Amino acid sequence: MKPETLIVRAAGPVLHVTLNRPELRNAMSLAMVIELREALAAAESDGQTRALVLRGSGGHFCAGADLKDMAGARARLADDPDALVRVNAAFGELCVAFADTGLATVAVLEGAVMGGGFGLACVADVAIAGTSAVFRLPETSLGIVPAQIAPFLVERLGYSEARRLAVTGGRLDAQAALDLRLVHQVHAAGALEGALDKVLGEILLCAPDALAATKALMARARLHSPGSLVQHAAEVFARAASSAEGLEGTTAFLQKRRANWVPN
Repeated sequence: MKPETLIVRAAGPVLHVTLNRPELRNAMSLAMVIELREALAAAESDGQTRALVLRGSGGHFCAGADLKDMAGARARLADDPDALVRVNAAFGELCVAFADTGLATVAVLEGAVMGGGFGLACVADVAIAGTSAVFRLPETSLGIVPAQIAPFLVERLGYSEARRLAVTGGRLDAQAALDLRLVHQVHAAGALEGALDKVLGEILLCAPDALAATKALMARARLHSPGSLVQHAAEVFARAASSAEGLEGTTAFLQKRRANWVPN
């Protein structure tokens, strides 16, 4: 079925997913969360997609959670005490799915990047911001908690900066976000598409299975000492080196040609 809250467009090995509720600055409803999960799962299983680009329509990325969903969950609490838990957990599971995917992910960030949108920016492999981007963590000023995005804020920014932003209702412009390495590049609006094309070109030079294995190894390395990973890393390397990808990549290098996974 065609999504109601997203625009999904495939361009060869790249899937472009646009949050499409511009009248609400792309506030994230439960329906959008579900559709994002479905779009990611389809991309992971189609055997063609290698990179996913996430952005927003109408000049904004995402203004955070749709508070109408929270109000609806509150109204059901008498009959369903776990209603709020389930709504919040659904968004957390979305963030985990994007953080754990073997696909390369790129976020293009413009305008409002708030709350849950801030969290999605943190889980992208590459975050490209326009100069219009404004990042905010408004949850504590609303009497709520940035619950599901907190682990990803700490991972992206470090404990000290994440805590500072949380207790001040943090507001960052694009340059400040770049200084903190929340984002990796900042460009004027007219240069965003060219910057995105360059990043995607670099991603598509990489072998897809090797890219996924590298992401998984790096995720594991966050939680383990280097010494404890020596054997596991050696096994990951050996699988890659003996695979069809490994043979093709090393042969292409020796023959001074592009590997067969690189688009023409």
